[in-house]
Amino acid sequence: MTLFSNPKFRYYLKRILSFGIIWLVLSWFILLIESMATEYQNQRPETDITITWNIFLFASLAVFLVGIAMGAVEVLWLGRLFKNRSFWQKILYKMGFYLLFMLVINLVTFPIAASIELGSTIMDEQVWHKFSNYIFSPTFLSTMVSLAFSIFVSLLYSGISDHLGHNVLLNFFSGRYHQPKEESRVFMFLDMKSSTSLAERLGNKVYFRFLSDYYNQLSEAIIKYKGEVYQYVGDEIVVTWKKDDGLQNHNCIRCFYAMKQSLQKKSTYFEQTYGVAPSFRAGLHLGQVTTGEIGALKKEIFFTGDVLNVTARIQKLCKPMQKEIVISEELANELTPNNVQLEPLGNTKLEGRQKPVELFTPHLD
Repeated sequence: MTLFSNPKFRYYLKRILSFGIIWLVLSWFILLIESMATEYQNQRPETDITITWNIFLFASLAVFLVGIAMGAVEVLWLGRLFKNRSFWQKILYKMGFYLLFMLVINLVTFPIAASIELGSTIMDEQVWHKFSNYIFSPTFLSTMVSLAFSIFVSLLYSGISDHLGHNVLLNFFSGRYHQPKEESRVFMFLDMKSSTSLAERLGNKVYFRFLSDYYNQLSEAIIKYKGEVYQYVGDEIVVTWKKDDGLQNHNCIRCFYAMKQSLQKKSTYFEQTYGVAPSFRAGLHLGQVTTGEIGALKKEIFFTGDVLNVTARIQKLCKPMQKEIVISEELANELTPNNVQLEPLGNTKLEGRQKPVELFTPHLD
């Protein structure tokens, strides 16, 4: 597997690239406004850089790379560091950090741009004379204000993306589901074992932290195997895949076992912190759904179709069947036989359906 075909790498790359694109578009917009205000003339040549095509290309590349750098810091480090803070606390603390970061970038890139404009080396005395004028000019202040605006918009995007989900946000922006669409999808309903008694024993606040740790521990496997979290419903998670993504290399099945393994590795932490290690059962099904935006007071991307009801009922059969994972015949028929063994569980009648369905438990070789 190459780096670019790795789902986890591609997931983080898409999130980081979004920052670069935001910064690039905002910089072009700000440049256009400033150019129109000055009638496309450099009013302060002693401090400002005259925009030529070379300067424009350099500035665009620099801004894009700065956005990428901010995205990498935000997605891979700083976003996790402040994950338990309120939304506006996150914005405030991060603004301070990124403004200092951008100040350094600004002071580094200006001499380079000045040397390109003057057609000289960066050590030229004229370059540093212009740099010293720039530091104490209104242009420097306006540049920092522009950077602060770009940081704020980026952080706003990051916060909304964390709450809605990156893919959901992109679908909203692209308008992909403005009109309902028919799709074939795999669904997994994942339910924690003994959650009711556990919630009663731990109490509301501790149980909330327990759920947060539980969800966080499952997220890496969902990303790795191309899943999307559709809903968190109490202690239940609904994960979905487009048909091809779910079937490819048995992603939907591998995701289940990867999540199980992830919890097992963290079992000591859960036992020491909460007195119990969580486990779960899952039901999976494949079928047609209608996907679209729905809601009057609050918009969300919504799936409708019998496949969701069937998946929920399959999941409820895990406990009486004493199985951790149960899948439908429709999904089993689409799985390739390589590296997966299907244990038949017989025909079972589901609530609300007259025709019995054949169920299976998959085992990875």
